[in-house]
Amino acid sequence: MSQRLTRRLLIGGAMATGGLASWPARAAALAERSTLFREVLLVDGTGAAPRLADILLTGDRIARITPPAASGLGSAARVIAGEGRILAPGFIDTHSHGDPLKESFESFLAMGVTTIVLGQDGDGPRIRKDLDPRSWMNAIDRVRLDVNVALLASHGTLRRAAGVSDAVRHLDSAALERMAAQLEIELRAGAFGLSYGLEYVPGIYSETAELTNLGRVVSRHGGVVMSHMRSENDDEIEASIDELITSSLPARPHISHLKVVFGKGEQRARELLASLAAKRRQGIDLTADEYPYTAGYTGIDLLFPQWALPPTDYASVVATRRQELRDHLEKRMIRRGGPEALLLGSKPYAGKTVAQASQEAGLHFADFLIKLGPEGGSGAHFTMDKALQDTLILDPFVAISTDGRPGMRHPRATGTYAKWIEEYVVRDRKLPIEEAVRKATAFPAGIMRFADRGVIRVGAKADLILFDPAKVKARSTYVDPFAMAEGFDLVMVNGRAAFAGGKRVGFPGRLLRAG
Repeated sequence: MSQRLTRRLLIGGAMATGGLASWPARAAALAERSTLFREVLLVDGTGAAPRLADILLTGDRIARITPPAASGLGSAARVIAGEGRILAPGFIDTHSHGDPLKESFESFLAMGVTTIVLGQDGDGPRIRKDLDPRSWMNAIDRVRLDVNVALLASHGTLRRAAGVSDAVRHLDSAALERMAAQLEIELRAGAFGLSYGLEYVPGIYSETAELTNLGRVVSRHGGVVMSHMRSENDDEIEASIDELITSSLPARPHISHLKVVFGKGEQRARELLASLAAKRRQGIDLTADEYPYTAGYTGIDLLFPQWALPPTDYASVVATRRQELRDHLEKRMIRRGGPEALLLGSKPYAGKTVAQASQEAGLHFADFLIKLGPEGGSGAHFTMDKALQDTLILDPFVAISTDGRPGMRHPRATGTYAKWIEEYVVRDRKLPIEEAVRKATAFPAGIMRFADRGVIRVGAKADLILFDPAKVKARSTYVDPFAMAEGFDLVMVNGRAAFAGGKRVGFPGRLLRAG
């Protein structure tokens, strides 16, 4: 590193910690953490066309970007040759699940993810029964992280922290005030917004007034409201989007894992996208995310009627309303493609469809589901149309996300971003690499209001991925959902290597806090 560059980067810190006498030592320390990417194909996350460049990292930030072989870069502790490969920002997963206190996110690093957003679907991570996420955040601050972690406040967790019973629909003013006060605390602690899970307990019992009360609090902090909406069914999705907007404003509304269950065809997707575009023209900053698979993954509770869900006494429901429940489950399962269209992911039936598992049990599939109960497991639900979903995912206002967690029996948790590059960019040429990268980097960074991530520019954090698109492969399938992606040669988080040579090599992640 040249003396001029070293002085420019370090002089301020040196003066703050004891004057010029200390800066040579600090210069040497940072020089040891400097990396020069030589002649890479830079895809910077903004959507700009790829260009050849040299990029110098110093510490955890990008120090300089120049044309190849430009003078003045000086030396670096580590030089990495581009060899025709792309250097891009690390992918930002706007909808993740899991808990870094308990699980490794190596499989996320393997597909280029450097930042995950937790606290989704109204259900936040916690330490045992402590419903205040500040305890969890403090614990995260003290452990080694393989990826960066951002957190949303979670509606269901807020409800319970405020002492609201799950099945309560009409909240009094005191309960609303307690929830708003707790949300204020969590946003001040660094949460980036709020998530709803309106198809799950307890969000399924909430009313618009309750949600609107929280949306106003999020707005004061400039946060985002992300929602697993009330319904994703073809005949109800527009109403669900309207509810999200109404309950979020004046905060920014965001649709989690955009899909149209039971919908068919490209034209239906274009109708929905036109509706979303019309709302944006009205001044609503409406965004969404999506994963590139036609099966969702969630609990089998979605098959059950509200009156059979917790906190209802399920045994009593079965004893007194069994035939009504059976009729509902049979009709619901058939509408969702039949028992062959639900691949169970929970033991002891993991890897079997409901049709296979019920046959082995000697039961009609509806009776088998009654036996399992609404809390009896999760699975992959094949309820989406590829032509429709592919049209949605290509929209410029739809980010890429996994909706995955480590150990999930769904390939989206190990393959999403590799599949995005391998199929949509390389194989099918549905969009150029610079747009594919933008939808996974700068665009989600903007949604989350990450000021210094998601783009490669001087001063930004050095979350970076080096890869040859032609070699990127999503290896996981529904039969083998745990196979890690390949083709991302180097993944750097905060200027340090996190993944290389097909394995995790470091723990450079951090907890990100809003504000």
